[in-house]
Amino acid sequence: MKQKKTQRLKRVKLTVAYDGTGYCGWQIQPNGITVEEVLNKALSRLTGEEIHVIGASRTDSGVHAQGNVAVFDTVSSIPSERMAYALNQRLPDDIVIVKSEEVPPDWHPRYQDVITKTYEYHIYNSQVPDPLKRRTTAFVSFSLDVEKMREGAAYLVGTHDFASFCNVRTNVEDTVRTIYNIEIRREGREIILKITGNGFLYNMVRIIAGTLIRVGRGFYTPERVKEILEAKERTEAGVTAPPQGLVLVEVRYGE
Repeated sequence: MKQKKTQRLKRVKLTVAYDGTGYCGWQIQPNGITVEEVLNKALSRLTGEEIHVIGASRTDSGVHAQGNVAVFDTVSSIPSERMAYALNQRLPDDIVIVKSEEVPPDWHPRYQDVITKTYEYHIYNSQVPDPLKRRTTAFVSFSLDVEKMREGAAYLVGTHDFASFCNVRTNVEDTVRTIYNIEIRREGREIILKITGNGFLYNMVRIIAGTLIRVGRGFYTPERVKEILEAKERTEAGVTAPPQGLVLVEVRYGE
């Protein structure tokens, strides 16, 4: 008599890219469809199990990603590295699994020792908008001084209390974060703000973008960014820039 093979529980890590235009963000919520919900349903159909993914970053409504990370547990016999291919056959065109791989059972996308996240904020800077860029950039018709924006951004690099640059609804006690690098470059009519840090507060990158846009327009001096940072008061900073310009580029983990 053949002995039944024991099913092994494994944890699979997914690198996920998506166009966030049609979603109410990453995290499941009652008022609309989310990326997490779509992944859960696709994985549950694929494996025959009730799957609930755990994501690294809970991106907001309309925000995009090239490299968000999620994990899930399964006893499926599908090889971990083949999960990406199998899932992509079952997902809508605006969500793609870039890579799938097995990780240790206790590996968690939000609680590893060393994590860096990189975001980009894309601004379409022209006198008239481009309808083909409306889903992936924020439109600014006024001329922006990129050099002044770089000078202002330099004050944000390092470890600081970013209370001025987070939404007032943020439910965190510690608003200290470290920004390792901010790069601002112009590519044709696009201005791209690339920022890497050890973590970001709710709306932090979008508020930084909104503040640096005001610097670029001449409403704030570059030195004003330092004053805003030291004030630790949300009302001192610029507006929260629109979500469609924001992309989560990468979540990187240390060994």
